[in-house]
Amino acid sequence: MTDPVVAIVGAGPAGLRAAQVLAEAGLRPLLIDEGHRAGGQIYRRPPPGAERPAADLYGFEAGRARSLHALADALAPRIAYRPGTMVWGIAARDPAGFDLDCLGPEGHDRAAADRLILATGAMDRTLPFPGWTLPGVFTLGAAQIALKAQGMAIGRRVALVGAGPLLPLVAHQYAKAGAEIAAVLDVTPLKPKVMAAPRLAAVPATLAKGVWYTFACALRGVPVRSGVRAVAVEGAACVEALAWEDARGRRHRVACDAVGASFGLRSEAQAADLAGCRFVFEPVTRQWQPERSAQGRASHPHVYLAGDGSGIGGADVAEWQGERTALTLLADLGRPRDAAREARLDRILARQAGFRAALEAAYPYPHHLVENIADDEIVCRCEGITAGALRRAATERDASEMNRLKALTRAGMGRCQGRVCGHAAAEILARHLRVPVETVGRLRGQAPIKPIPLREPA
Repeated sequence: MTDPVVAIVGAGPAGLRAAQVLAEAGLRPLLIDEGHRAGGQIYRRPPPGAERPAADLYGFEAGRARSLHALADALAPRIAYRPGTMVWGIAARDPAGFDLDCLGPEGHDRAAADRLILATGAMDRTLPFPGWTLPGVFTLGAAQIALKAQGMAIGRRVALVGAGPLLPLVAHQYAKAGAEIAAVLDVTPLKPKVMAAPRLAAVPATLAKGVWYTFACALRGVPVRSGVRAVAVEGAACVEALAWEDARGRRHRVACDAVGASFGLRSEAQAADLAGCRFVFEPVTRQWQPERSAQGRASHPHVYLAGDGSGIGGADVAEWQGERTALTLLADLGRPRDAAREARLDRILARQAGFRAALEAAYPYPHHLVENIADDEIVCRCEGITAGALRRAATERDASEMNRLKALTRAGMGRCQGRVCGHAAAEILARHLRVPVETVGRLRGQAPIKPIPLREPA
């Protein structure tokens, strides 16, 4: 009997561990990766010839990064690896299987698969604020890419603002690299972090790293502030300063020429949408995610999910989920099961789920940022759509659902396909209508997931 073709989309921690399990079982999975070298965003590798010591790039995670990079290199002869290749469309075949539309170094082609493991990762969650469209404003993820892939900072004097554990991590990485940091501003208050500390202590090593990242910046003299509000980037043609308001209502301002800003993470779930997976609303993170069982199964019987693409958990959780999901797939194929290994992973992931819940409580959603979005603020940069235009469509044209809002205003029709603006648009619409955000729905995924060159056949 011919082995099924298993395609893994994404070669970060989850995708690599899944590929390892399948290869060890005698399969030859197809691993498709947008990156030119395996590792994902968190363990992104510099291009050949521009390598730097792992300790400088990954800090406390240097050992884990080296291990995953070595795994990727060792797997190369045992898998079909396609780096630098984007899956921009997925179509289910009748009666079974999938066609994956790909764009890689050789151009456009179509790959066939019997089963899918989607390990598509996450991207920064953005929210509009005054000056966020000025040249020199980046996401925190983009700031990481610049540092890891190009060995450079996003500016000469950088201010960082956000909500979530990525903020202290990027601040630490930039400070360690020698960048000048003007300020590190957390838009969530300090009290929830103190309240969540006992639950965070269930995974003491991770808690210790987070605390160290924050205090290391403070020891270097970097201004670190919590509970900031009314963030605004100032500048005529580019970034010149970052201003904010503290918890007592006092205004502050620091000069800078670049800003990194993100407010948590959101799952990159468009591939799961195209593959026919059912989605559920996650109220804590306020986002729609593909439904995933604890064992890694999606609602579609031949689709499996692992890593941040189906719920934010972090790099360690992604590795364990990648391994667990691949074991589930093998069991579904009738291969011998390792019940002890499955049980061990289930225990680890259950403990990590509790830690993640505590982490979300420590960094609550920054409602105040959404409440203060002015009518003239650009929300959809691709199409130039303001918050006021979204509110008027809701009031005057009965746009009470996200896809109707998109059709009437063009918000989410540009290059990002709503990946950047969709979350903010939903929050603005729900607040204007005075309804829970889940009731306005989500933008339906459609191909191409990301922009493709017109010269390539579609």
